[in-house]
Amino acid sequence: MLDVIGIDRAVLVQPSVYGTDNRLMADVLKAHPETLRGVAVLDLNATDSELETLAALGVRGLRANLLYRGGINLKVADHLARRIADLGWHLQLLIDVSTFPDLRKTFDKFGVPLVFDHMGHMAAAKGVAEPGFQDMLALLRDGRAWVKLSGAYRITAQDHPPYDDVTPLARAILKVAPERAVWGTDWPHPAVKIPMPNDGDLLNLLADWAPDPDLRHRILVENPEALYGFTPNR
Repeated sequence: MLDVIGIDRAVLVQPSVYGTDNRLMADVLKAHPETLRGVAVLDLNATDSELETLAALGVRGLRANLLYRGGINLKVADHLARRIADLGWHLQLLIDVSTFPDLRKTFDKFGVPLVFDHMGHMAAAKGVAEPGFQDMLALLRDGRAWVKLSGAYRITAQDHPPYDDVTPLARAILKVAPERAVWGTDWPHPAVKIPMPNDGDLLNLLADWAPDPDLRHRILVENPEALYGFTPNR
């Protein structure tokens, strides 16, 4: 899939259905150390040795699913954030930002960089002015967080691209913090309730969100190098 859409490097994110068993991802990272990085899922029983092993393989963050069954709660996420701080990892949050009226206050105390999945994973119809979305933008502006320009098909009210209702959210993010945004396919699109997205179509959305080629290069190359520790590709 990556070859077809012209992507050379990628980040694997442990899905909730695999729980905290990161062995498959670890094996794949080991086989592709130059081109892949990972985001793991762990619980409070994770040992320092396990964290160090995953770091050596290319894991650069932990995923906290606070949205769906099978994830973890806020207290556990806070504890894990403290565990990974010395590794230089980030905490990737799968939340609906519109359900956190005090989002900035809640997460500003976390001592690691935050990465918000799917542009905050709120219904696009709620719009840029939604308080939770504005709090997320504030965290981006303050350099406390990053955001993934991904999962447009998950937050739209439309059933096929170009998902025009998502465009204002993406552009608002890029206006505030173009240096804190990365793009992702969200492949293989688990638990979709609409026709399976075409990853080429999803990549093409970026041309509308970020018409400037230098900005797209930043989103696709420079920003993920900084966030995930890839060797700079110049």
